[in-house]
Amino acid sequence: MSSPSHGAGSWQGGSPGEALRRGHRSRALVEIRATLATLGFLENPDEHMTTGQHVALDVFDDELDHAVRAFQQRRGLLVDGIVGEATYRALKEASYRLGARTLAHQFGAPMYGDDIATLQARLQDLGFYTALVDGYFGLQTHNALMSYQREYGLAPDGICGPETLRSLYFLGSRVTGGSLHAIREEELVRRSGPRLSGKRIIIDPGRGGSDHGLIVSGPDGPISEADMLWDLASRLEGRMTAIGMETYLSRPINRSPSDGERAATANVVGADLMISLRFERHPSPAANGVASFYFGSSHGSVSTIGRNLADFIQREVPARTGLLDCRAHGRTWDLLRLTRMPSVQVDVGYITSPRDSHLLSTRECRDAIAEGILAAVKRLYLLGKNDRPTGTFTFAELLAHEQSVEHGRPVV
Repeated sequence: MSSPSHGAGSWQGGSPGEALRRGHRSRALVEIRATLATLGFLENPDEHMTTGQHVALDVFDDELDHAVRAFQQRRGLLVDGIVGEATYRALKEASYRLGARTLAHQFGAPMYGDDIATLQARLQDLGFYTALVDGYFGLQTHNALMSYQREYGLAPDGICGPETLRSLYFLGSRVTGGSLHAIREEELVRRSGPRLSGKRIIIDPGRGGSDHGLIVSGPDGPISEADMLWDLASRLEGRMTAIGMETYLSRPINRSPSDGERAATANVVGADLMISLRFERHPSPAANGVASFYFGSSHGSVSTIGRNLADFIQREVPARTGLLDCRAHGRTWDLLRLTRMPSVQVDVGYITSPRDSHLLSTRECRDAIAEGILAAVKRLYLLGKNDRPTGTFTFAELLAHEQSVEHGRPVV
């Protein structure tokens, strides 16, 4: 059995150690430029030699800033022109092409990359892989690859080496298909029925522990981001529990785990859905509104149930609160791609907006958001049946609907 290695074409650099932005000079920028040029976001440095144009490869200039922003937009990252940890890692993942290295599942050092996403998409077309095309070589990818190898007479070792690659390329032009993951997600929701009782939900309040975030003035005195998010999560948890749902919080009040740790908690719980609650911030106080995010990648892979739930939340919360609807968007953040269930991150408003922070500091607004999210979850499982106009599904109506379904009575 061969071990995975980094072959030709792989990213050779490590982390830059600090966030890089326009005006900075760093040796790491030379490789960042080369990667962006390979991906088509910059002209190849060799082409400048033919024109006589001089480019300082280790300087973060305007051209590189535009290229970084375009790359971030394509990859579903925060578009800020800053090469921090998330953008640097995404550049590294994007630099891999299928065949450049041997792929395998590694417990201590998991593999990520566009080559893995290509492998997942190929296995999905062939009917062996039913999860998200997320570029992460986990157990689901390992098991799918072993099933493929076994079916096609290869050694079922779960390693994507030269022999497995040759067989995949041979079949590549002969077989195409749809998203088995989307079909599987939708079927799970349909089979689970319209009742919320018994559904298992993990609620993820952002920040926590010593990470309090900004502090704003509220009707009851100063209140921090962390306290508002914890209070909102508690209000949502209380309503869900009262209606019969199994609810879990992703963290205790005195801890601020990483997004990867939050996703791992959700996976251990085996939740049906994960709902993360966050605040957004912006240098301009004019930026305001609520937005929801679901897994959606540049490879065309989308969590359809996550997208549906995000859309429902964007219908319900603005209608109940007066917050600006900033719509639903696909992203590839760890919180969304490492969870094994449909997950949504709701940025409930801009803490840097005087209007948003004033609204969200009130208990009435947080109550309205909690009811809006609960109504959105209910709409998700109703599948369009016995629906109500946006913003009108009350908690009392939700309880009545649950009881009527339980006793087999028609809902009026």
